[in-house]
Amino acid sequence: MVMTRHTLETLRFDNRYARLPEAFYAKVNPTPFSSAPFLISANRSATELLDLDPREAMRPEFAGVFGGSLLVPGMEPLAMLYSGHQFGVYVPQLGDGRAILLGEIVNGRGERWDLHLKGAGMTPFSRDGDGRSVLRSAIREYLCCEAMHGLGIPTTRALCLVGSDDKVYREQVETGATIVRMAPSHVRFGSFEIFYYRKQHEHLQRLADYVIESHFPHLVPVADKYLRFFAEVVERTARLIAHWQAVGWSHGVLNTDNMSILGLTLDYGPYGFMDDYDPGFICNHSDYNGRYAFNQQPYIGLWNLSCLAQTLLPFVPKEDLKAVLDGYQGMIEGAYQAHMSNKLGLVEKREADTVLSDELKSLMAGSRVDYTIFWRELGTFSSDPAAKNERLREHFLNPEQFDAWAGRYRERLRAEQSRDEERRVRMDRVNPKYVLRNYLAQGAIEKAQQKDYTEIDRLLDLLRDPYADHPSMNSYAAAPPNWGKHLSVSCSS
Repeated sequence: MVMTRHTLETLRFDNRYARLPEAFYAKVNPTPFSSAPFLISANRSATELLDLDPREAMRPEFAGVFGGSLLVPGMEPLAMLYSGHQFGVYVPQLGDGRAILLGEIVNGRGERWDLHLKGAGMTPFSRDGDGRSVLRSAIREYLCCEAMHGLGIPTTRALCLVGSDDKVYREQVETGATIVRMAPSHVRFGSFEIFYYRKQHEHLQRLADYVIESHFPHLVPVADKYLRFFAEVVERTARLIAHWQAVGWSHGVLNTDNMSILGLTLDYGPYGFMDDYDPGFICNHSDYNGRYAFNQQPYIGLWNLSCLAQTLLPFVPKEDLKAVLDGYQGMIEGAYQAHMSNKLGLVEKREADTVLSDELKSLMAGSRVDYTIFWRELGTFSSDPAAKNERLREHFLNPEQFDAWAGRYRERLRAEQSRDEERRVRMDRVNPKYVLRNYLAQGAIEKAQQKDYTEIDRLLDLLRDPYADHPSMNSYAAAPPNWGKHLSVSCSS
């Protein structure tokens, strides 16, 4: 089949969310910048998902459309309504306060993609906000969407980054920017919560039916479709968070309004990839009590799912929902241990492998070992009893403790007749060499603030394939400098 390359004007829109009752959203157009918007970066991989000719990015209209000053035929802009639990406290109304759903595109393969313009100006749900995004936060989201996709983690995608010379105040005065976020759906747990707490059960059921028909069509004819739908959301969420834990990534603001109903990583604010391994890592300096610390994410996933379960009580017996929630712990532990076994290069699955990986993580925490670097280097482990594995030992304050663990690891490899070279190939496919460390993102931000956007595209290209060796980019795999280890990020980031 020959794929049609579309222009901006010929994109195929089918705005199903806009056909829901207006209680679900507010119709609102983006607010243009007062200065002319300009393209900072366009993501070719994302344009291909839309069947959009990448040469369209060179047109001034491209920056106009995705900078909020132009609309193209088929767009029906709206701000989505939702509520949510923020840091454990229910907030009765949230909604898209600085993002606008421009429309829903259908590509030639029948895939659907929301175009969500973030930083588009005020909406009826902005509360006291100005509806804008700053360049700093837009760059962080733009890069991390694609970094997570490169790691194989379900996520929203990023189409492009558009800048302006408009001034926006956050913790300081910065320039405004927009990012186009793409996903099959931007419906969140909080989208259900608002109708449940308003006791608008007819709207709640309409939303559930819409989501099932649009994204879980195999459940449409099933008698207990709402329960089965919830079960699939639970499984997707468990697998998602298990993958975050395996790569050492922390979201930072796991409120229910930031939880995707499709199990996607949604809303990149004060996220962080760990440098030194610290199970209690808190990436958000606004999270004073550590509610969303790295080691709390699995529990918070369950807490948020219980909030979603509550919204389904009008349609599903409580005991059935509880039975599904009771399965969450086993799901996330099983998915996480599968990741850890793969990171260790093990082929056969054995119960004792959990102890082996837990012992290693304990040693890593005690020596503040760099999480990404060590796992990548573990692929070089020699199972030869005479080998000292000096390069690996150097990571630990007490190398003899590592030696004891290495002996147990060597025996485990021998038990399944593992071959070192084959194992290293497997391990390099699951232990990334490159991740978007905060200091790398900060370097791109500082250059961009000086109108140099080359580092953004350089990182974008690198992070698309984080498992491969890129010899010219080896410095990007190094441990961060001291200034880059504890960069402060907050909800405005």
